[in-house]
Amino acid sequence: MTVLLPFAIAAPAPALTPWGMYLAADVVVKAVMIGLAVASVATWTVLLAKGWELARERRRLLQARALLLESVQLPDPQLDPRLQEEAVRLLLEAARTELRLSPHGGDPAGVKERVGSRLERIELACARQARRGIGVLASIGAIAPFVGLFGTVWGIMNSFVGIAQSNTTNLAVVAPGIAEALLATALGLVAAIPAVVIYNHFTRVLAGLRALLGDLSAAVQQLVSRDLDRAAVHAGPVLARAAH
Repeated sequence: MTVLLPFAIAAPAPALTPWGMYLAADVVVKAVMIGLAVASVATWTVLLAKGWELARERRRLLQARALLLESVQLPDPQLDPRLQEEAVRLLLEAARTELRLSPHGGDPAGVKERVGSRLERIELACARQARRGIGVLASIGAIAPFVGLFGTVWGIMNSFVGIAQSNTTNLAVVAPGIAEALLATALGLVAAIPAVVIYNHFTRVLAGLRALLGDLSAAVQQLVSRDLDRAAVHAGPVLARAAH
């Protein structure tokens, strides 16, 4: 004999925890949440990888600057491991190459100008190289809040559709859907705020590296000028003897 119950057993409401709200969310909101989680992981990965890279480069540039400021003449980068950092090696090799290509006894001012031009281009190239990978942080910081907002709007729209279909305004019916939607906004902020903070941090670090590169370029130009003056002093007596 079938027993008719006076009421129907309602389906259990989804657990209002972040994981429970994710499992109960619409497929579009789930995609938004996954995308924001991936963006957050990318932000912290850039912090660890790029932070280690820039710290190592800064330490080596400081060592090279101290060595160049104490040097008497333009050193060979192959003879000292402290000069093996790529930026330092490129600066020194560019200066040595220009000295080799310039005519002996030529105008020192012209040589210095050409060396300065070479070093300036290398500075810009090294600065661009150091910035590689930082732009993704700016993109995440700018886009993530709007992606989270899109997930929120989509989720709230589904909640209103549910209200229309159930013919009820009971808050307990629509609260889980609204909570899922607001979780997308929260994840957007969780992804965006660290990205902006880390991007600003790296901007300051890169400004310091650019200043270090400028110091190294100035030190190389000073050594070039010193070598040219030394060559001119040695050539003076030789020319005087030749004139007699």
